[in-house]
Amino acid sequence: MRVYLDHNATSPLRPAVKAAMLAAMEVGGNASSIHLEGRTARNIMDDGREAIAVSIGSLPQMVAFTSGGTEANNWAIGGVGAEHIVVSSIEHPSVLAAAKATGKTVDVLPVDAQGRVKIDALPAFLKRPNTLVSVQLANNETGVVQDVPAIATVVHQAGALLHVDAVQAFKKVPVNFGLLGCDLLTLAAHKVGGPQGIGALVIRDGLVIEPLLAGGGQELRRRAGTENIAAIAGFGALAQEPMLEIQALLGTLEQGLRGAIISSGEAARLPNTSCFSIPGMKAETLLMNLDLEGFAVSSGSACSSGKVGKSHVLEAMGVASELAQCAIRVSLGWNTSAADIARFHETLNTLRARASSRAAA
Repeated sequence: MRVYLDHNATSPLRPAVKAAMLAAMEVGGNASSIHLEGRTARNIMDDGREAIAVSIGSLPQMVAFTSGGTEANNWAIGGVGAEHIVVSSIEHPSVLAAAKATGKTVDVLPVDAQGRVKIDALPAFLKRPNTLVSVQLANNETGVVQDVPAIATVVHQAGALLHVDAVQAFKKVPVNFGLLGCDLLTLAAHKVGGPQGIGALVIRDGLVIEPLLAGGGQELRRRAGTENIAAIAGFGALAQEPMLEIQALLGTLEQGLRGAIISSGEAARLPNTSCFSIPGMKAETLLMNLDLEGFAVSSGSACSSGKVGKSHVLEAMGVASELAQCAIRVSLGWNTSAADIARFHETLNTLRARASSRAAA
């Protein structure tokens, strides 16, 4: 039996989510239609929107559905008409690429060796008018959680706007729109047991944002296109699921990684994410061998067409190139067990012993 330890890429559907989606698939109406079938679909969508809003402490009308986190990030970056964009050096590629694609002035905010944004450096980047700052709540590679409320205070004192990518944080750590203090918040469902292909951009009440897609009046005329009712039902069901409580399992995982160097080990991190390097064991080879032994793990972001490449996150943190080349990411999920961790330790030790024998031969 295979062991899946790549939940930060995509987590398998939770049973309650799957059940909600299957039920929604029995509804044949379009949520924009006024007949009974259409109204039924509309009710499913409204219920999902409300469940998500309740889970993050926002108003339902602030939640605009998208096809996922990437679309929501692109919409946030390009939709507010900012002439100056500030992003951290460890942002998800969908934020970094979206900022560059605007053609506006883009500045990159540095991080420390643990992957924490250097908040004291932020004021120097906020002297231009009409600035948008985009900082993720939790990093997809290292799991580092940023002090977003402190960042928001600095950003708003300068009269700028703040966008927060909370895709990796949702249902893993508390995500509250008001307490974070942001103007825009990106969510997605599939990192913690929800469906793929559905996300949301949460837009502060009263903030004007230009639609990314034109052609219809859906989502309060903010995002054209027929809504994905089944996925929205699954997203809403996920929002009502309990928070991921697997900090103890993560501790067990890392305690058994003898000789490994854990990235961001001194920073606040997600309760499910460990990025570590075993010196002398290249990530690409280790990932293939683990796959052959029945384990799904990854290296860095899962949005690179299956390539194992250089991590811009570890590079920004100042991790030595030879060590970064050995970094893999293990991310736990709602169905991870202690037995899975024990099997992973056993297999990893076997692979290390095998590599040592080859080196000695």
